[in-house]
Amino acid sequence: MSELLQGWKRTCYCAELGKADVGREVTLMGWCNVRRDLGALIFIQLRDRSGLMQVVFDSSTLSEEDYARASTIRSEYVLAIRGTLEARTGNMVNPKMKTGEVEVKVKDFKILSVSETPPFEVSDDTNAGELLRLKYRYLDLRRPVMQKNLMMRHKIAHIAREYFAENGFVEIETPVLTGSTPEGARDYLVPSRVHPGSFYALPQSPQLFKQMLMVSGFDRYMQIARCFRDEDLRADRQPDFTQIDLEMSFVEEDDVMAMNEGFLRRVFKECLDVDIPNPLPRIKWIDAMNRYGSDKPDIRFGMELVDLTDIVKDSGFSVFSNAAKAGGSVRCINVKGGSHRYSRKEIDAEGEFVKTYKAKGLAWMNYKDEGIQSPILKFLSAEEMAAIEARANFEKGDLLFIVADQNSVVWASLGALRLKVANKLQLIPENSYALLWVVEFPQFEWSEEEGRFMAMHHPFTSPMDEDLDLIEKDPGAVRAKAYDIVLNGNEIGGGSIRIHSAELQKRMFKALGFTEESAQQRFGFLLNAFKYGTPPHGGLAYGLDRVAMLICGAGSIRDVIAFPKVQNASDPLTGAPYPVEQKQLDELHISFKDLED
Repeated sequence: MSELLQGWKRTCYCAELGKADVGREVTLMGWCNVRRDLGALIFIQLRDRSGLMQVVFDSSTLSEEDYARASTIRSEYVLAIRGTLEARTGNMVNPKMKTGEVEVKVKDFKILSVSETPPFEVSDDTNAGELLRLKYRYLDLRRPVMQKNLMMRHKIAHIAREYFAENGFVEIETPVLTGSTPEGARDYLVPSRVHPGSFYALPQSPQLFKQMLMVSGFDRYMQIARCFRDEDLRADRQPDFTQIDLEMSFVEEDDVMAMNEGFLRRVFKECLDVDIPNPLPRIKWIDAMNRYGSDKPDIRFGMELVDLTDIVKDSGFSVFSNAAKAGGSVRCINVKGGSHRYSRKEIDAEGEFVKTYKAKGLAWMNYKDEGIQSPILKFLSAEEMAAIEARANFEKGDLLFIVADQNSVVWASLGALRLKVANKLQLIPENSYALLWVVEFPQFEWSEEEGRFMAMHHPFTSPMDEDLDLIEKDPGAVRAKAYDIVLNGNEIGGGSIRIHSAELQKRMFKALGFTEESAQQRFGFLLNAFKYGTPPHGGLAYGLDRVAMLICGAGSIRDVIAFPKVQNASDPLTGAPYPVEQKQLDELHISFKDLED
């Protein structure tokens, strides 16, 4: 039978107590984590968000009726406990618990709520599958690791608000119901009841509004912003997610990066007690691709890509020579000591792996004690082999993996293989954090699907000053005033200096294939705002979910989001999305083709 509080007040959280508090009268409230009944004594671990406290029900000090009530307590019952904090002695001390030197001798208690047997054990080492845990997410969130993760996420958000406020940023909310700007990911559309046939869109980011806030003269803006993208999901993606979003006026790239390095230094110091370099290293996009095969390189280990194109461009191995003649490249990674760590079967498996990144195959060279083994050796001259050995630092015991193709394929496949090998061979140091900026991104990237250039970041990113004349002449050579912040091979934030000239913005839209009419229809409000005095401005947005995941050492962003969606964008807890009543559809003037038959 559940009881009421009736004036009981909690005096502290469970894990706030220690030996210095022995003798103190306390009132604790929480859940029964573990129960042990020894007949004359009942021990319960009481759990709240701070941790655990052992409480002791003693049949010799409680009434027979109260002790009988205590014997009915089971896992996940909600309890209020009044008692005295006592020291544990001898083998009763539990060094594995933060509060293992003390316990509460119960004088009075209330059973505030009873619980059915949970569908899985509420503990960090539960073996329940993720889908079951998400269906009962309110139970999953009771687990200490989940509480720790969400408290850390809160701390990061709090630091952001505090830091940026100290540096003159104004927190301003931007609309959640806005217009559709389908450039990039698909929008989530919201039908309007009062404007039949018209739709709002949920924002993919506050980009246009924060730029208009700079036009408005607020100078520095920040927001913990909810964003929405209707895109195919991956382990680190959600249809609704959270950004730490900011924008600054009268700045260039260095100003934005310096401001954000200060923020990151505070986050790492206060959350992990880790000092990060000041300033952070920077790498140009083209160098990141050439060295690591990725624009979000993990620099915690070596194994950089090595370009062999000039050595093998005229070789007798047509795979190499044809790739070079077609304007592509031949590159390798050297797995130091890999000769003794890889079987032939495992080498063949890596060949299949790179095919998932559109590589046609994987060449390899294995430097055994008896010499170099490779199915392509017969096609290479002694001079070419000597040059490869020198360029790749290829020594006895090493294993070379080589891909020849268009640059984009070579980068993607070898970049992914580099990470796979490093994880397999445990080359990545634990509890290490490597941050860096990737700068000078291409302004445009060619889309085979669209048959036109697309903005690599977004259409509002400013080109580098020295490349302005190339926008019409050679779009593929234009570099952007864009910058991404990367942590351990994960992009955690990105931004740019924005275009603040209406004329330059029109040139950008034209280069992206917009007609003047379509640009005006989609972005006319921004172009009109630019007519009235726009300061140079730029900003950045962090993926709060991803930052929290990496700070917490979690395996997925779902582990730092209270109520996440699964791979198909559904919610196992609520069952969303699901059909709605016909009355609601009628009010919105919506019908379905497949339901009309």
